[in-house]
Amino acid sequence: MTNLSPLNQRRLNNFVSNKRGLYSFWVFSILFIISLFADFIANEKPLLIKYEDKFYYPIFQSYSETTFGGDFETEADYRDPFVKNLINESGWMIMPIIPYKYNTIIRDIDSPAPSPPSKKNWLGTDDQARDVLSRLIYGFRISILFGFTLTFFP
Repeated sequence: MTNLSPLNQRRLNNFVSNKRGLYSFWVFSILFIISLFADFIANEKPLLIKYEDKFYYPIFQSYSETTFGGDFETEADYRDPFVKNLINESGWMIMPIIPYKYNTIIRDIDSPAPSPPSKKNWLGTDDQARDVLSRLIYGFRISILFGFTLTFFP
C-alpha cells in the first residue's frame, strides 16, 4: 500500500471506525461488481449453446437462425419457441438467471402490465411489460458509472 499522508491516514481510520459506513461501502461495492456483469445476469440471449457438437456464444457474437437449422438469415430470436425447439433437438443452451434484457417486452405474462412479482419476473413488470429487476440492474450500472465519470474526470 502506498504511504498515506497523516491527514489521509486519519481520514481512513475515521472511516474504518464508522462501522455503518464501512458496511455500506462493502454492500455498495458488491452491488457495483454484480452490475458490471449485467449482460451475463440479465439477457435474452443464451450464455452458451451446444448445437451438433459445436459450441456457440451468442452473448459475444450474433448467429443467424440458419446456423441452427432455421429458415431466416436474420439474427436468431432465442425466446422464439421454434428456435428453442431447433436448438434443443440437436443440443442444449444455457440461459442467464434473468432471461430478459432491460428493453425486452414480455409478451407472455399472466396478468396485464404492470404485473406483480412472480416466479418469472421477481420484481414484476413495468407499465410496458418490461422486467423491473433487469432494468434495475442495468440502470444501477449506468448511474454509478456516470457518477464515477463525473467524479474522477471533472
